[in-house]
Amino acid sequence: MSTLTIGKLANAAGVGIDTVRFYERAGLLNRPPRTASGYRLYADSDVARLRFIRRAKALGFSLKEIGELLRLNDGGGHRAAVRALARQRLAEIEQKLSELSRMRDTLRHLIHQCRGDGPLAGCPIIDAVLLGERTAGPARRMRRGEA
Repeated sequence: MSTLTIGKLANAAGVGIDTVRFYERAGLLNRPPRTASGYRLYADSDVARLRFIRRAKALGFSLKEIGELLRLNDGGGHRAAVRALARQRLAEIEQKLSELSRMRDTLRHLIHQCRGDGPLAGCPIIDAVLLGERTAGPARRMRRGEA
């Protein structure tokens, strides 16, 4: 088993040194033993753990969820628990996509309503921001002369 300094660990895992320290403080990475001069010494397994954390983050898991995934993996958890976490994450992503789709549709509608010339007063985009997007979104049809 080889030992790695924090810099070598961070480089091997593709993260920054501050990220390693952050994950230690968050409890996602075990605090390593230190040399007499205070240098942290990490194991090769810590590289894999950091890569796991990085990949889980890329899938949108929160640090709390990543901690749970790590606990399940470390403690021989069950697939059902992992699947439940993934299903919850997927539901949150789908909700976010729905919200983003509504935002896109609203902006598309407002851009279509704005001629892009003339005085700022009466601009449908500014009015929507001032009055709230619900009043100007595609769900509410604008009457002639409102734009």
